[in-house]
This record gives sequence, C-alpha cells and structure tokens, in this order.
Amino acid sequence: PRVPSTPTPADVYLDLLTPGTEEDDSDALVAAFAEKQKPGLDIVVDAALGAKGLTAKELLIAAHHMNLQGSSEEGSDSKFKVRPYAVSFGTQLGVLLKRRARVTMRSPASMGMQLGMPTGMGILWGLLFQGICRKEFGMPQLLFIFMMLIMLSLQSLPMMSLFIDERAIMKRETSERLYSTGAHILSSFVIAVPVSFLGAMIQTLIILGFAGLQVDYLPTVLGWTLLLFLLFDSLYSCVAAAAPDGNQAMIIATPFLILCILFSGLIITKATAPVYLLWIFAVSPMRYAMQAIMVELAGPAPTAEGQGVLQSLNYVAGEDMMGVAVIACMIIILRVLQVVFMKFLNNLQK
Repeated sequence: PRVPSTPTPADVYLDLLTPGTEEDDSDALVAAFAEKQKPGLDIVVDAALGAKGLTAKELLIAAHHMNLQGSSEEGSDSKFKVRPYAVSFGTQLGVLLKRRARVTMRSPASMGMQLGMPTGMGILWGLLFQGICRKEFGMPQLLFIFMMLIMLSLQSLPMMSLFIDERAIMKRETSERLYSTGAHILSSFVIAVPVSFLGAMIQTLIILGFAGLQVDYLPTVLGWTLLLFLLFDSLYSCVAAAAPDGNQAMIIATPFLILCILFSGLIITKATAPVYLLWIFAVSPMRYAMQAIMVELAGPAPTAEGQGVLQSLNYVAGEDMMGVAVIACMIIILRVLQVVFMKFLNNLQK
C-alpha cells in the first residue's frame, strides 16, 4: 500500500501489523512469512536441535582460549580450572555468616523466639516451682526435673518451620551455584545453634535459680539439661531437612519425642517394660539425663524416700559416661543425616 505523507512510516507499518486496527493486514504478513521464510527457518532450527552444543564448562574453556589468543600465555591451561562455584568455600561461608548475622539481628521475631521466649518461660516455670529444690529429696524433685527436661526438649520444636523456610531459599540459591550446601549448613550451625543454646541456658538458669538448687549440683543438672537440648535441636534440624513441609515435620518428630519421654524411666521402667523393649533404655537419652541428675540430687546417703524413688525407677550410679557417649553419637549421626537430607532431598524440579 501507499505510505501517506502525514504520519511517519513507522506508524503506518505498526498499524498494518496490529490486529484490530482499520489498516490491519497482519494476516497477509503471517501468510507471507509461512510461505517465504518459515520453511528455511525450520531447516535451520532442526539442524541446530540435532547438533550437540557446548556444555557450560566447555563454553568457559573456549572463552578462556579466545582471551589468551595473541598473549604470551597462549596454549597454557595450567592455571585455568573450571569450578562449580565462582568463589572458594571460605568466601562462601564468610558471606553467608555476615548475611545470617544481619538477618538474625534485624528480625525481632527470630530473636524473640530464641531468646525472649525462653527467658519468659523460665520466669514462669521458676515461679511455679519456686523453692522446690530446698525441700527434702523425693518425688517432687523427680517430677520437677522431668518437667524441666521435657520443656527444654520442646524448645527447638517451633523452629522447624523457620528451618524449612530457610531451606526453600537455600535450594533456589544453591541450584544457581551461588554457594554450596555445606557452607549453608555450617553458617546456620555457627549462628543459629549458639543463639538457641544461649536461650536454653538462660531459661535453665532462671528455673534453677527460682527452684533454689544448690550451687554444688549446678554443673550436673545444667550439663545434662543442655546436652539433652543439643540432642533434640539436632533431631528437629534433621527432620526439618528431610520433611517436605512443616506439618509432615511435626508428624515425623513426634514419635521420637514420645519414645524418649516414655522410656525415661519414670513412665515405663525396666521392671515393667516387655523384654523385647529393654534395649530402648540403653539408648534413651532422657533416661540417662534423669538418672544422672536424680542420683546426684539424692547424694551418697539418700533418705529412705529418696532411696525408694531411685530403686523404683531402677536409677543407678556409674552410667554417666555411657550416657554422654550415647547422646554424643546420636548428635553426630543426626547432624550427618541433616547434611545428607539437605543436599539430596526436596530439590527444585526444573
């Protein structure tokens, strides 16, 4: 068609190619393209699809060779290595540590959940059990220690949803090779675990202070309480690395928690347990913690009531090192499984 003199040529051609306008002639353009150019383009596309292109590594090597052309280092590849990540592991870890520290400090909810809530719960539970350790050793102290250990075991349970949210971000970033899974896990361990551990320590000290525990017993009670906390923190982190979402994480973690509580020696004892379940007492972290603390509180010469409590629960002295070894092995196994699950499960589908 004739190009008018008033509008610009570009406006005229845009009107011709825009469907719905008065000068619309796009159907003729499509027909002309299908007749004249499309057959040749199809041949080019089919040939390109049939030819194997270069991989990302080969493209980098080819670009390196082009950059070296004409230089004194041409033909030398001794210093050129293609790595999956642009920077070293140390640099990845340093950047992730800085980011995690800033995010933790800027998030009131995170700091409140890990430090503020344990402090508040410590004061509340301390008021409920105020002065209980000043009384004569017996059943009240047993129930107090049992409730305190359960409470510390549950402290990291709400954090699983946060771990799963962080995992989703990590999966997207590691899929782009921004950093490795190991750098993410190590940065989380260096920042998140000490903060949670500090919250558990503050909570335990507040409760024991209100309860009136003698300073001589503090290392044993605090040590076993925090060791048990580290175990369950490892358990919840491992479950959060494997579970697809928060609901399934709760479902997976609950049976382990229930088993530890049931086989603590208070609800199910060695005398009442079936023979085929006695082996669980040998690997029950809650039982080792309860036994060590109660034997320490009873002292070398317990009262008649205290002796009766220990005998009824089959708590004996001399198994502390075995308990520490069992719990330490569990923590190591759970942390290793966390790394494996984080790396190979719940990957993005591309």
